[in-house]
This record gives sequence, structure tokens and C-alpha cells, in this order.
Amino acid sequence: MKKHTSDPSIVLKDLHKSFGEKIVLNGIDLAVARGETVAVLGRSGTGKSVLLKLLIGLLKPDSGSIQIEGRDIVRLNETELNEVRKRVGFLFQQAALYDSLTVQENVGFPLRRHTKLSDAERKDRVRALVASVGMEQDLGKLPSQISGGMQKRVGLARALALDPEILLCDEPTAGLDPITAGEVGKLISQLQRERNMTSIVVTHDIHGARSFSDRMVVIDQGKILSEGTFDDLQKSRNQFVASFLRHAA
Repeated sequence: MKKHTSDPSIVLKDLHKSFGEKIVLNGIDLAVARGETVAVLGRSGTGKSVLLKLLIGLLKPDSGSIQIEGRDIVRLNETELNEVRKRVGFLFQQAALYDSLTVQENVGFPLRRHTKLSDAERKDRVRALVASVGMEQDLGKLPSQISGGMQKRVGLARALALDPEILLCDEPTAGLDPITAGEVGKLISQLQRERNMTSIVVTHDIHGARSFSDRMVVIDQGKILSEGTFDDLQKSRNQFVASFLRHAA
């Protein structure tokens, strides 16, 4: 069992975000303890990915606060925000690898940009990262030469390059067959246990969420409807939560 403390690493307070007349987030309150993994569940278009973009400052909330390791990122300037971002790894939904770079170059990109490691040190670090996701035989391949599941693995290795304290994952198993999705889910769970990172995973894959999360949160119409373990959610009397669990089963 992964250890986590009650001391929060991420705190969202009364978070609101709209695009024009469309309300996406309507008063989100959420605290994630250090070392805890929270899965955010909900239908497509309910603001899950918007939530992640707010957490790394790609979007600004209309109101509310976002505290990352005690700092309200809403109030930070770009330089201060970039320092916080270095402590956060992000696994994009489509892996977002650079098409013209090899696996080795993709994983090494954050190290080349944000560290002063020598070429030899960087290569050693990249090899260790790639090995940790089972891709050590594919260092010289381009993204087009590997499968979708392999791309997710490489994206995960790159997200871990700067040894982040926080990991954010956007639909890590989307578009994968059930076996590959299960493998990626197990890999995420294994790496989180080894590194004891704080993690938020946005997904509609409830089976995966059960395997790698400590707590699940269900969002609909911009609000958190229920949270807890899978057993807790099953006891919810909220009609949407019951329907979501039934259709996701």
C-alpha cells in the first residue's frame, strides 16, 4: 500500500471556469494529500481535462484558488509559474511526443531544457527512465514506429524526467485495447508507489481507476457529486453517479 499523509499537496477552492455562456467548472473544492492518487471520473465534456489545464496554468480560472505545494498558482507570474511546473509531470491524452525526435530524444527533451546535466549524465538518466517503462529496446525509434501503448509509456517516462512531486494524467488508457490499457494502468500504479508521488488521473475508465487510485471523484455539470472508494461510490444515492457506475461496469 502506498503511503500518503493528510498534508495536502494540491488544494482547489471554489474553482469556477466558463467559456462564454458554457459553465464548465462550477465551484470545485478538492484537496489531494501528498502521495495520494485521485481519479477524476465523468462523462466526456464535463471539464476533466480543463481541470488539469488549470492545474498547470495553461488556463486561468474565472475565480477560486489553486494551491500547489502551498503556492496559489493563480497569483504567480510566468517565471514563478514555470518553477512550479518543473515539480509537476504531465502525461497527455495522446502522449504528445515530438514526431521528429526519437524515443531517447523525446524523453531527454526536458532534461536538456531544464537541467545542467552533461551529455553522458543525460543519456544515463534517459536510459534509466526508458527502462523503468519497459522501452529500453526502442531508444532509437520514432513515435510513428511504435504502438499507441508504447507511446503512452514513452510519454510517461518523459513526464517523470525531472523527478516531479506531482503527476497529472489525462486519459492515460484512452484509445488502447483492454490488455494494453491494463498494462499502462499497472505501470502508472507501480511508478507511483515507487516514487510516492501525488497524482490526479482524469479518466472515464473506472476499471483502471479502481486499480491505481486511492480515491475517486465523480464530476458532472461542473460539480463534484461524490467521492471516495469504489465501494463508497456504489453506495451513493445520486442518480447520475449510480447511472455512471452502471454504464461503466
